[in-house]
Order: sequence, then structure tokens, then C-alpha cells
Amino acid sequence: MSFVSGKSAMRVAVAAVAMASFGVTAPQAYAVDAVPAGGVRISDRADAATRAVAAAQPVAAAATANLCGAGYELTFAEQLPDSRRLGTLFTYRKAGTGSCAVFDNNLGTAKYMKLKLCETKGRPAGTPQVCSTDEGNFSQYAGPVRVNDVCGEVTAIMKSNSIAIIDRVRLVPPCK
Repeated sequence: MSFVSGKSAMRVAVAAVAMASFGVTAPQAYAVDAVPAGGVRISDRADAATRAVAAAQPVAAAATANLCGAGYELTFAEQLPDSRRLGTLFTYRKAGTGSCAVFDNNLGTAKYMKLKLCETKGRPAGTPQVCSTDEGNFSQYAGPVRVNDVCGEVTAIMKSNSIAIIDRVRLVPPCK
């Protein structure tokens, strides 16, 4: 996305409000609004691992959902590259709207991050694949990125000193 100045201002505002309201300094995506009392809405199609990540990281799960917008429900969450949790990939779905993804930076320092979400179904034959990408050096998160398709492919990359420490490509649930 090419609207860096507006996005940078949003990142600063989101972080300032979140730190003031939550008193949190850990590197995770922050929401402008308080975490809903019941937490983030989780899709009935979400697997046990996604539910475990949401339970372990309720503030991050709700904050990234808030970045996607009202009405999105968590379909997938994964600690990347593994239980070390250098980053967390969250995908959300909103009926009639599509999919949204946010890649949370859990390191506390700016890293090159790339998040790309591409439509995989529902395109007329011969039309180019539609993708939404956010990349740059981020200390909090990459995204949100959205596509109109509920089934998509998401790519999450994080680099440290030009070496990929996270390189994950997967289908966005409810894809099989």
C-alpha cells in the first residue's frame, strides 16, 4: 500500500491510545477501542490451535480484529515461526465482505515485514489474481490487508538483517 504517511500516523495514534488505556508495553497489535468483555468473536470453523492462541493472547486477538473492522470473526491464528512467537498471524472473515489478515510483530523492534493476501476462488477465468499487500519496517504489525474472497492465500514474511526468520504461506480458512 502506498499511503505510508497516513498509515504511519494511524500506527502512532493506535499505539499511544492503547498504551495509555491498557498500560501495556509488550510488542503486539493494539486497538483504539477497549477489548470487548467477551473477547474476540471466533468462527465456529476455527481449529483448536487458533482457539488456544486467542486464549493465550486475548488482547492481541481482539486488537487485530478491531484493525480489520466491526463484524469480523477470527478464523485462524498461528504463532510464527513456532512456539517462540516472533510474530503471530491472524486471519478474520466477515460474511458477505471477505477476508482480512494482520501480522503481529512480537519482537519489540522494527523488522522488515510483508503481509500479502490473495484471492484464490471466485475469479472469472482469465482474470488476474487480486492481492492486497502491506510491507515495510514495522515494530507493531503489518496489515490489515483485505480481499473480497473468503478463501484466500496469505503470505507472512519477517526478516532480520536480510535473513527470513518467518516465511509462511498458507490458505486462509475456511479453505481446505
